[in-house]
Amino acid sequence: MSANTTTSQTPDSEGPPPSRPTRLIQNEATTEIPVHLLFRDEPEPRPVPLAPAVVGSRTGTGEQPRVRRPAPAQVRPVPQVDPDLVERPARVLPGAAGVAAGACGAVGCVAASWWAGVLPPLLVEALRLPTYAGAGLGPAQWAAYTGAAALGLFGFGGLARGRTGRAWVLDLFGSYRGTVRRTGLLWVNPLLLRRRVDVRLRHWRSEAMPAADANGVALRVVALVVWRVRDTARATLGVEDHEAYLRECVEAALARIPVETPGSVRGGIAATGEALTRRVAREAGAVGLEVYSVQPLRVEYAPEVAAAMNRRRIAALDAQHRASVLTSVVDSVEDTVTRLTMRGLVELDDYERKALVKDLTVAFCAGRGEQTP
Repeated sequence: MSANTTTSQTPDSEGPPPSRPTRLIQNEATTEIPVHLLFRDEPEPRPVPLAPAVVGSRTGTGEQPRVRRPAPAQVRPVPQVDPDLVERPARVLPGAAGVAAGACGAVGCVAASWWAGVLPPLLVEALRLPTYAGAGLGPAQWAAYTGAAALGLFGFGGLARGRTGRAWVLDLFGSYRGTVRRTGLLWVNPLLLRRRVDVRLRHWRSEAMPAADANGVALRVVALVVWRVRDTARATLGVEDHEAYLRECVEAALARIPVETPGSVRGGIAATGEALTRRVAREAGAVGLEVYSVQPLRVEYAPEVAAAMNRRRIAALDAQHRASVLTSVVDSVEDTVTRLTMRGLVELDDYERKALVKDLTVAFCAGRGEQTP
């Protein structure tokens, strides 16, 4: 046998035991990776928990899945007032009760004067009262005077007239006692503090407020707000001045929401109005105000950028006009040359065609320039 012949070993032949397969990747920074993980197509299915979210690991690396905690949603809280401060009807009586009480008080004062003997004779004759010498002003007479006068003042002093579209918020020593929305002659406890509130539908035209467009250009916006007082208790006692609060809500909304620039399409302005209405209604609703619409009436550039933006706008309009004129001229020249050639009126080579196109372009441009004011 030649030296190159390889002798085979039988299974019964003795030899060294099979050695352990060598590690593929191993050093002081990595761990041993089994061979079958390098050729696995897809990772073994694992149950995905609902929360927290699991970010998948890289295939074949033996890396443990990483857990990512969901970030809390950043929601701007809505301003809140005292939840117990809700409008409720106040206890009032018809005006006839107050008139009757006041009349009884007046009659009581006259009777006490007659009893004390201090009633003038002319009044005694006019009232046809029996002649009485009088017992004088003693403690009993003073008590009768006091009671009758208090009844008269309490009856006449509580009379009030309710009007349509107006309401009273009643307050007793800083405590809310209810709201009166009834109309006609009423009797309200005279010890209660009355605050008149206008609950009619109202339109408020704002002054020029600062705003900005989508590019951050400063604007001045005049808005029209349609609103009314829905909860008189919150509107009167929840804030110091609900009209000033509504004005600040509109100003804050204009500062957050980009406004369409002057000359934009009406659809963009309508979308801006809807966004302003939603935001202002959400913030003003916490104090009992119901906002129906917030629409920009006049949008103009701020004085510091008005001149520059007007020049830019005029330049853009001029460029658009020039582009439209040039397109029209090119189409006219192309149509003219095509008709002359297709009908066989002229036969032009390349040089003559270029010269004709040039002359027609100059002529059409000159004609367009004369027509343009």
